[in-house]
Amino acid sequence: MVLTIPILLLSEMIQHWMGIHIVFTGSQYVLFILSIVVFIYGGYPFLSGLFDELSRRKPGMMILIGFAITVAFAYSVATVFGLKGMDFFWELATLILIMLLGHWIEMRSVAGASRELELLVQLMPANAHLVHGDHVMDVKTETLKEGDIILVKPGEKIAADGNITEWESHLNESMLTGESKPVHRTKGDKVIAGSLNGNGACGSW
Repeated sequence: MVLTIPILLLSEMIQHWMGIHIVFTGSQYVLFILSIVVFIYGGYPFLSGLFDELSRRKPGMMILIGFAITVAFAYSVATVFGLKGMDFFWELATLILIMLLGHWIEMRSVAGASRELELLVQLMPANAHLVHGDHVMDVKTETLKEGDIILVKPGEKIAADGNITEWESHLNESMLTGESKPVHRTKGDKVIAGSLNGNGACGSW
């Protein structure tokens, strides 16, 4: 953004729109040098993404942006060194700036979602009561597999998603669904890992 501001002020079209006139010896080359920095430094995520998508033969947004800024930069450089026409340095800089802002917002959203998933993982109990024949044994939650039957005692958290196989209870799912009141669950109902069991006991898999 810091580099884009002087690029805008030194661009002929922007000066025309704003009704100003800023020209000095070598101003065109200053504009050129600033644009090089923006293109290489600011455009790096899109240029690297362009080559990555081409190498994987999976075209996407990075190819579109990378191709656009490369063409704009190459043409603008040609106008600096003799080609007749108007450069696109300010368009190049603002495009990169806007795309970087969008990329940053997207990455923040992804990071926020990842943190939320980590918090959900922390809701899971470390151990579960695995029903094995006529007796119950404590096992690590991560060792559970589909088809296992576990006992969830009153006041405990449910260790894995599944269905209630026996009994009934009221489950507190507020941390997962936002529902403030305990929800009644009975045999056959689905349950969510991390839910807090009420006063009843239930078996789930």
